[in-house]
Formats: sequence, C-alpha cells, structure tokens
Amino acid sequence: MNISIKAGKGKPITDSTLTEALKKSLEGRVLSKVLLLPPDLTRLHSYAGKITALYYDLLKDKCQVDIMPALGTHDAMTKEECLEFFGPDVPYESIIPHKWRTDIVKIGQIPSDYVKEVSGGLIDYSIDVEVNNRLLDSTYDLIISIGQVVPHEVVGMANYTKNVLVGCGGSTIINKSHFLGAVYGMERMMGRDHSPVRKVFDYAEERFLAELPLMYVLTVTTAQQNNVNLEGLFIGRERRLFEEAVEMSKEKNLIFLDKPLQKVVVYLDEREFKSTWLGNKSIYRTRMAIADDGELIILAPGVRKFGEDDQIDRLIRKYGYVGRIKILEQYNANDDLKENLSAAAHLIHGSSDGRFNITYSTQKLSREEVEGVNFKYLPLEETLKKYNPQKLKDGFNTLENGEEVFYISNPALGLWAYRKIFDNEA
Repeated sequence: MNISIKAGKGKPITDSTLTEALKKSLEGRVLSKVLLLPPDLTRLHSYAGKITALYYDLLKDKCQVDIMPALGTHDAMTKEECLEFFGPDVPYESIIPHKWRTDIVKIGQIPSDYVKEVSGGLIDYSIDVEVNNRLLDSTYDLIISIGQVVPHEVVGMANYTKNVLVGCGGSTIINKSHFLGAVYGMERMMGRDHSPVRKVFDYAEERFLAELPLMYVLTVTTAQQNNVNLEGLFIGRERRLFEEAVEMSKEKNLIFLDKPLQKVVVYLDEREFKSTWLGNKSIYRTRMAIADDGELIILAPGVRKFGEDDQIDRLIRKYGYVGRIKILEQYNANDDLKENLSAAAHLIHGSSDGRFNITYSTQKLSREEVEGVNFKYLPLEETLKKYNPQKLKDGFNTLENGEEVFYISNPALGLWAYRKIFDNEA
C-alpha cells in the first residue's frame, strides 16, 4: 500500500490526518514484532519523533516494538534526548543504540567499475554494503524507516535508503559514500536526486535490501522561527514516493536568492547541534548563497566538540577545516585519514576554501580550540547581544546600526542558494 498526502495551500497536514495515515499503513498486516528506524534528535524538526511515538502507540498492545534510531556516526541518544524527541509515551527501554563500528554485517558489495561510472571517473573503489545485524533478524515482520526528505550535502536529498544504509550502516559504506560525495562536489549534488551517492544507494536497495520487510515513511517539513509544519507525508516501498517527496522538498526547502549574501547569521538550536560535525550544516546549506569575501557567523550555544565520535574528533582537531586541496593532500599522505574517509569528507565540506569567512560563536569551545581548526571565533555572549535570535526574523534584517544581515533560525530545514550559482552547478 502506498500513501501520499500533501498539505493544502497554507494549511499543513493535521495530527488527525497523520494518525489516520499511519493506521492505514498498518492495515491488513499480521504483526508480532516490529522495528522502527527513526532519526535521532539531530532531526528534531522532521516530525519523525511524533511519527515514531504514534506508531509505538498503535502497535504496543499488539506486538513487540523495538526502536533503533538511525544514528550513523552520531552519539547514542540519552534518556533526556529520547524524552525530548519521542515524548513521554515511548519507554527508554525500547530504544536500541546503533553501533556503527561493531554491530554490523556485510550484505553485498558495490563494484568499483559502477562507482567509477557514476562518479565520472573520480572514484574507482568498491563499497561493501554493511548494515546493522538487527535488520537481518527474520523475526521482524516489518521494519519501518522514518525520516525527512530535505536537501543534503552528502547524497543530494536526504533520507529514503540513506536512513538504512548510512543511518544504520557500517563504517565502510559511511566512509566511502561520504568521500565519494565530497570528491564529486556537494554543490553539484545538494537539492538534487540522482547524485552519484544516491545511485550507489539505489544499487544497494535493488540488489541487497529487496528481501527486507521495509516500509519507508518520508516527511517534508517547513518551519518559521521553529514553528514546524508537516507539508508532505509519503508511505510505502516504491522509489516514486521518494521522488514525490523530493519534488515537494525542492519547492518547500530550496530558498533561491536574487543576489549573493554579504553577511549570514545562523542559529544552532542547542538541543540539536552539539558538534561542528552537525553544526556545519550552517556552512553546507548556505555556501551557494554567500558572496565571495562574505561572512558567515554561527551562533552555537550547544556546540561543545568537533566530531560526534572521539576518533573523528581527534582527526578534526589534528587537520582542521583547511580546504579541499589541502585535505586531499593530507589524505594522500596520511593513513589515519585514509582509514576514516567520512572525516576527510567532512573536513572538505566544512571549509569555504577561502572564499568567505566562517566564525563560530560558542561558549563551550575555547578560542584556541576554534581557531585551531581554522575557524574564526567570537564569544557567544558578545555575539548574542548584537544578533539576538529573539529579535531577528528568518530572512533579511536591518539592525539598529544599519547593518543588513540574512538570518537563518535552523539550517537543517533548507538549502539557500544564489540562483545563478545553483543553475551553473547543475
């Protein structure tokens, strides 16, 4: 059964409509054990937390329900984060952490000649397809993958098979898919469907995931000042549902500008962004909008480290965000980067390559730490006085001193681009 629901003009999908759609997706199924794969708190505005709680409520009295957040390389969710994301009715005991370095099994391999073909000859390694071993547990009658379709720096448009292959994937596919995307160039992919990384995921879906009892629940959301609206809901297994979600996300989450931006201020919700690994969405999602020699100021009250993973954190501190060319040189010369390709990819993504200035304003990392990875630093208290998120609105703002800034309250919900640059990268 396929379900496709789109909000009416100016009217988001209601909770009652959402609940009825989830009920309908379960009709006719005989279920004794179900696995839910939502994202984690870093997708706070995806509606996935509410959907997970609704599914849990619908199923808890009929069968066993396990919940394994698709963490990828992120930290496991704390009890407080689960309460924040899923609400009080989902017991913490039902939450299973995905351990991307250990709890995985290889289910296939994408050949090097295919990777070379889709990358235009830039990459020619094979990619082992590894997923959490729980996905192969035949006692699950249904596996429900829940997540948001939105422009993304690694794959072009987030979610669908990415939630399974990366969110619940092993180190090899995480590392190699991230590096493939970085070398190909995120400006060529963000906001588009058929990227080299997506083609790799499609290959794996068709050949290695086809026998799993998967059902995808895809959302498209928008937000103004953190007031989140559910714009689209797409449930089923067929790729065309993802394609519908992609088209809606392009309409709702791509913000085109008529001129490059001189100064951009981005706020990172401290509940959602605790590392530059996550917080650098503020860079990825604005880089096609910022003018040469422009400035990006990142208000980051919750950012306390660089990598989500201790090993990756050390690599970021060691090499810093020094630009694509230097990181590729370091990659060629150092085994620790060759063994951690997602870290190398992240370092490429997180630099402006000297085109515009990036300033992190935080209170949980020191000036020395921030400047040590090649960002500029401003004390948070000082910056919040000048750029008060309570007074700024999304979009253009003129401050009391006459300065014009473009403000973004949540970089995870969109892609901002000067239209000419976006079209040139197509």
